[in-house]
Amino acid sequence: MRLSPDETIVFSVGILEINATIFYTWIVMTILVAGSWLITRRLTADERPSHWQALLESVVVFMQNEIRAITDQAPAPYLPFAGTLLVFIAVSNLIGAVPGFASPTTSLSLTTALALCAFFAVPFYGIRKKGVLRYLRVYIQPNPIMLPFNLISDVSRTLSLSVRLFGNMMSGQILVAIMVSLIPLFVPVLLEMFGLVIGLIQAYIFTVLTLVYIGGATSDT
Repeated sequence: MRLSPDETIVFSVGILEINATIFYTWIVMTILVAGSWLITRRLTADERPSHWQALLESVVVFMQNEIRAITDQAPAPYLPFAGTLLVFIAVSNLIGAVPGFASPTTSLSLTTALALCAFFAVPFYGIRKKGVLRYLRVYIQPNPIMLPFNLISDVSRTLSLSVRLFGNMMSGQILVAIMVSLIPLFVPVLLEMFGLVIGLIQAYIFTVLTLVYIGGATSDT
C-alpha cells in the first residue's frame, strides 16, 4: 500500500515525472481558481445574495474576526494570505474523501512548502510593519546572546507546522485504510466523516498558528 502521494507517478513527460502530490495540488488550485471566479463574477449588494456568496462572505467575516482577535490589528493586510492558506489547506484535506483522489497534505513535501510560506511570511509582514532594523532587533533581545536561540526557535516552529499537519493527515489515512481492511462497511464511513472534521480543524490550527507568529512579529510591544 502506498501511503504518500509522492510515491505515485500519475504521468511523465520525458524525464519529468508528475507525482500524485503535484497532480492533486494542481487540481486543488484549479478548484479554488474556478470557484473564486464563479462566486465573485456576480457579486451583489442585495439583502439576499446567492448561497455561494453568503458562504464566501461568512468565511471572510470569520477570518477577519480571527485575525483581529489573534493579532490585535486591522485584518486587511493579513486577510489575503491567511484566507488563502486556510481555504487551500481545507480543500486539500477534504479532497481525499472523494473516491479516486488523494489529499496532497498527506505528503511531507507539500506540508513543508506550506510551512515555508508561513516561515517567510513572518519576516515579510514584520519588516513591512516595523522596518528592517526594528524587526531584526527582536532577535537580539533581551541581549545579543539570544540571537542563535531565536533563530533556532523560528526554524523549529516551521518544522513543527510541517510535521503536525503531515502527521495528522497521514495518521487519519492509515487508520481508515486499516479499518477498511478489518471492517469493510459501516465503521470506515464514520472514520471518513471524522477525518473530514479533523481536516478542517487542522487547516484552522495551521492558519491560527501562522497568524500567532505574524502577530508576534508585527506587534508594537
